[in-house]
Amino acid sequence: MKDTAINVLKILEESPGPVSGERIAEQLGITRSAVWKQIRELRRLGYGISSSRAEGYRLEEKTNRLLPYEINKKLRTRVIGRQIRHFDNTASTGWIAKKLAAETDPEKLHGMVIIAEEQTGGVGRLGRAWVSPAGGIWLTILLKPKIPLDHLFMITMAGSVAIARAIRKEYGIAALIKWPNDIFIGDKKVGGLLLELAAEADTVHYALLGIGIDANISLTELSSPLKDILTSLKAEVGHEVDRVALLARVLREFELRYQQLEDGEYDSIIREWKSLSMTIDQRVVIKTINKTFAGEAIDIDARGALIIRKDNGKVERVIAGDCFQF
Repeated sequence: MKDTAINVLKILEESPGPVSGERIAEQLGITRSAVWKQIRELRRLGYGISSSRAEGYRLEEKTNRLLPYEINKKLRTRVIGRQIRHFDNTASTGWIAKKLAAETDPEKLHGMVIIAEEQTGGVGRLGRAWVSPAGGIWLTILLKPKIPLDHLFMITMAGSVAIARAIRKEYGIAALIKWPNDIFIGDKKVGGLLLELAAEADTVHYALLGIGIDANISLTELSSPLKDILTSLKAEVGHEVDRVALLARVLREFELRYQQLEDGEYDSIIREWKSLSMTIDQRVVIKTINKTFAGEAIDIDARGALIIRKDNGKVERVIAGDCFQF
C-alpha cells in the first residue's frame, strides 16, 4: 500500500464522521481526483468505505487482509516483522525469500516477513505439498542467524512454542506441539513449520522459517482426507478470527524466543517445548527413510532428537522422520 493511500486511510480512521474529498485533498496537498484514486485502491484492498455527495467518505469496515500497515499497528517487535512484504497470491513465500536473499545482503533482510494471502505451490516437510488457501496465515521469516550451527534446529522449536503460546493467549485453546514441527488442537493439525538453511561448510548464509496456520479456513472446502486430519481456528472458536492480531502475537512470541536462542538460553526453550508437547509420554510409531518401529516417546534431547523406548526395551534417538501417535 502506497504512502498516499495510507495517509488517506489515516484521515478516515481518525475522523469521527464522514470526510469530504475536498478536505482530504487539502490536508494532503493532492487533487480530489487523486483522493478518489486512493479510495478505489483502499476498497480493492478490502476496506469498506462508503461515500455520498453530501457528506463525503466514511470508513465503515477494516480490511481482513494481512496488510503491513495493519500488522505494524499491533506488532511491537524490535526486529521480527519490521520489514514486511505482502502478496495476494504467490507460488511460495519461501521462493520469494530465497530470491530476495540472492539479490540483497541477508544481513539487511534479517527479520523480514513475507506474507501471502494464498499460496499455490507451498511445500512442507520432505517436499510434500502444503495446502495454503485464502483465509490462512502463510508466511516466511528470513533470518541471518547469530546462533551456533549445532543449535540452528532450535529455530523451529522457538517457532513452534511461539505459535502454540499465541493461540493459547488469543483464544484460550490448548494448542500443543507434535514432534517434529506441527501444531495441534485436540487430535487435528492446525499449523506447521519448516526450516530451510542456506549454508556451506560451517557458514550459514541465511535461514528461512516457513509458517502456516489454518486460521479462517473453511473445513467444508477441504478434500475428504484433509478434513479428517486438519482443523482451523475458525472451526474451533465458532467464528472468524482476527488474523492480524494473531499474526502480530505470533511474531512477538517468536522474537522473544529467538532472542533467547541468540543469548544461548537453550534450556529454557527446550523446557517450554516439552511443557507444550503432545508427543512425550505417548505411544508412537516412527517411520524413517530406512525403517519403521513402535515404542514410547520418553524425551527430547538437547539436539532436538526424539528419544524412543522401543518395544524391545532398547532406546533410540530419532533425528528426522514421521511420528504417528495413538
